Amino acid sequence: MRYISTRGQAPALSFEEVVLTGMASDGGLYVPDEIPTLCHDDLAAMAGLSYAEIAFRVMKPYVNGEIDDATFRGIVEEAYATFSHDAVVPLNQLDANHFLLELFHGPTLAFKDVALQLLGRILDHFLQKRGERAVIMGATSGDTGSAAIEGCRHCDNLDIFILHPYQRVSEVQRRQMTTVLADNVFNVAIEGNFDDAQAMVKASFADQSFLNGTRLVAVNSINWARIMAQIVYYVASAVALGAPHRAVSFCVPSANFGNVFAGYMAKRMGLPVKQFIIATNANDILHRTLADNDFSKQELVATLAPSMDIVVSSNFERLLFEAYERDGASVKALLERFQSEPSALAEAPLARLRESFASHSVDDATILEVIREAHHRTQEILDPHTATGYRAAEQARADAATPVITLATAHPAKFAEAVVKAGFPGVPLPPHMDDLLEREERYTVLPAELSAVQQFVAENRR
Repeated sequence: MRYISTRGQAPALSFEEVVLTGMASDGGLYVPDEIPTLCHDDLAAMAGLSYAEIAFRVMKPYVNGEIDDATFRGIVEEAYATFSHDAVVPLNQLDANHFLLELFHGPTLAFKDVALQLLGRILDHFLQKRGERAVIMGATSGDTGSAAIEGCRHCDNLDIFILHPYQRVSEVQRRQMTTVLADNVFNVAIEGNFDDAQAMVKASFADQSFLNGTRLVAVNSINWARIMAQIVYYVASAVALGAPHRAVSFCVPSANFGNVFAGYMAKRMGLPVKQFIIATNANDILHRTLADNDFSKQELVATLAPSMDIVVSSNFERLLFEAYERDGASVKALLERFQSEPSALAEAPLARLRESFASHSVDDATILEVIREAHHRTQEILDPHTATGYRAAEQARADAATPVITLATAHPAKFAEAVVKAGFPGVPLPPHMDDLLEREERYTVLPAELSAVQQFVAENRR
């Protein structure tokens, strides 16, 4: 298996190369040149297996033998041993046919742990094999940063620099990053928004000369291994509810689109998925595109679901590549127009997307209403991002007879502000974090200027 760029101009890479490269040299994102399949018997044979074993089986074709089976199985088992629940991602039944997939039992209480506990170990394995060191640069709207730090803090061959928007993440999210005082961890608060931070990371990958030859590695969802790891929980949860003998639907709180695209890949591999529902907050480019073919930028709105406060949905490019039947030139032209003017998808690609995807947008007032309503009906307290999914699943599901799985992307304790605004006293942090708000912090505030950020990284890498 090789990996190709969504813009069609970069060289095809191996799995090892694509993990260490991140973004393609032509500005695109890497996807596999062919999609492996899981047949009916493959899926049926996963019933009752551990999460780690399902993960090994689902991801093995993408690794393509570049990590031997025994080593890869060990990496997978070690990654998921860090989760506090034996099921890793347990299903929680909300009503007769609506289920919550709890993706927040990892070290930082968010779904990003599922991929990043694995990715850090894969990166360290490849760098150790090559005798190299590398620098990680990542931008976070809240959860990716802490999960990346936790996944990489013990890596011998990596220094990690995480950019977050200054005073635009929750206190718990910030402290989960800034209280990690490891020698290879650097937190940077950017005086701007998430899109400013992400743009600087992308620019740094496009021109890495400021590092004088040191490899720059991506751990956000532009890295294919993140998507690969997230495919697994779609397969595991669907099998737990009876796949492949019956279809399921998924509702996914969405911003950067990596999570949803992983589900789409699971479907392409052969998982019987009837419908994907995309849930957004007021930053609703994904909903506007699907509902009205309005693929245009709007001003960022700060919401109670800050991890979804994103204007430019990077991983949507991967889905556009599939919708445009892998025509990289058409994708490149569309995204170039998008940068400077209101855009729209061509009729045929949009129709292809609407065959599999529905969407719904939720404002802050509705988020608070849903947190209260869900607790009344289920005794569960939802974080604000999961609340968008809860409402979207009810509003946009195509068939009440098909089980719908809403992805619970974070523990509610990470977003105490929204929970308190909804009328609850708050949710306690788990015991391993109960002193988080008293821990020493370390971070650097920098202007939203590429030169300042690159100088900081160059001067502080080991």
